[in-house]
Amino acid sequence: MNDPSLHWVVAVSGYHMAADVPDNLLPEPKKPKEASVLIPLYRDAEEWHVLFIRRVVNERDQHSGQVAFPGGRRDPIDTDATSVALREAHEEIGLNAKDVNVVHVLPEYRTGSDYVVTPVVGIVPWPYSYQAQPDEVSRIFSIPLKWLATQANSTVREKTFTKGDLKVALKVVYYEKFDNELLWGASARMTVSLLKALYTGELILD
Repeated sequence: MNDPSLHWVVAVSGYHMAADVPDNLLPEPKKPKEASVLIPLYRDAEEWHVLFIRRVVNERDQHSGQVAFPGGRRDPIDTDATSVALREAHEEIGLNAKDVNVVHVLPEYRTGSDYVVTPVVGIVPWPYSYQAQPDEVSRIFSIPLKWLATQANSTVREKTFTKGDLKVALKVVYYEKFDNELLWGASARMTVSLLKALYTGELILD
């Protein structure tokens, strides 16, 4: 891609953070929980698309009903971050690991819910018989990469984070709604991280 118009992802304030909240407000366990997500890319009609999920509404899930990437917590059987992403993608959307061409691993992202998430970028087939795991995924959909790369479709807003008596105004990335789906928060920042890798040439798509 390597499009000069993507300069905004590195030049505009507030788009790049390595965590949901400042380091001094993050939980400090002995070891943060490890997780991975798969950022699936596919090409259709000469245009790249990014595959997303919408999580089911579940009162026990801190990210209930949100737009996300397929992924989850590392299990003892997983050998590395990539194996976590591939296993979770198979469980959540029926994507077989052998059908994924892993092309890049983005920098880790720390969430306020005490996870260190590794985003794994993979090229996936299209069309494909994706199957949403009904207990976790309510919808599988895609957004054109070119739309995500257009600066006018995203913004940085302030959101208040509260910890005890302390309140901090955080910068949160929001995209405009696409197909009635709202991409924001950690998944939006991982999307921006993907765009940055494309801009810098760390990741090249034919």
